[in-house]
Order: sequence, then structure tokens, then C-alpha cells
Amino acid sequence: MKVSMTVNGKSVSRDVEPRTLLVHFIREDLALTGTNVGCDTSSCGACTVLINGESVKSCTTLAVQADGADVMTIEGMANEDGTLHPIQKAFQENHGLQCGFCTPGMVMASYSLIKENDHLDEKAVREGLEGNLCRCTGYHNIVKSVLAAASEMGA
Repeated sequence: MKVSMTVNGKSVSRDVEPRTLLVHFIREDLALTGTNVGCDTSSCGACTVLINGESVKSCTTLAVQADGADVMTIEGMANEDGTLHPIQKAFQENHGLQCGFCTPGMVMASYSLIKENDHLDEKAVREGLEGNLCRCTGYHNIVKSVLAAASEMGA
């Protein structure tokens, strides 16, 4: 099947097997390896990307389901001049990462969470990111990072 979509602002079109998962399409067909494959069951959130602005776990989404959509991966977050997006910067400044494996998915899920909520507090962030797992940080600095980014972004 032919799929066409916009990924990180660029139009892409490829032939794919109908069963191709979006995460594999992103990593293998487009060579965008920032989106990680963690559990293949949508439990960990390492594969989170945005489809039309909404966070989606790409390990359980077929590439054909994103046909015609606007997809953003972690590679599309930074500004064109290379400066970090406020969420990326907040994760860096607040030590919201350790090994970094979950970080792309956390950042993408955080983007969606901030955009969808006018006011975030610690409880709302913890609940909003409950579908994204981190084995290193204990979440405290991730929550701090999201709250700092939300403040920077006016949420």
C-alpha cells in the first residue's frame, strides 16, 4: 500500500506492507531513530509520537493509519536553527532524564499534555504521563521538567 504523510514538516510517500507499524516506518523507512521501540505492546511509551498534534504510541499504530496525517517525532521538536524546544530544554535543565531511552517518548507525550491542559500541577502531570514508563529517574525530575516547560509555554 502507498502511504503519504507529513513527517516533521516534510512530505513523505512510500510503499509499505499493510501490517507495517508506524514505529518501524519511522525508524526503518525514514531513518528517524529517535523514536524508540520499547515493549511492542504500548505499555512503555518509548515510541510516542504526535499524529495531528495528539500523542500516539507508534508501536501499535499501523503506518497506513497515519496516511494523510501530520506526524511529529522527537527529531521535529527542535527549532530549525537547532535550538531546543522549551520542553527539551526543560528536561535538560531539570535533569528529567538519565539513560535517555524513554526521553523521546516522554517529551512527545509532554508536548501533547501541555497543549491539552490550561493548568497543570504535579498530580495532573503524573496522571497524564502514566502511560510512559521510566526505569531510571523516579519521575520527580520528569514532573519538574514538564511543569517548567508548561510555565515557559504559558500553560
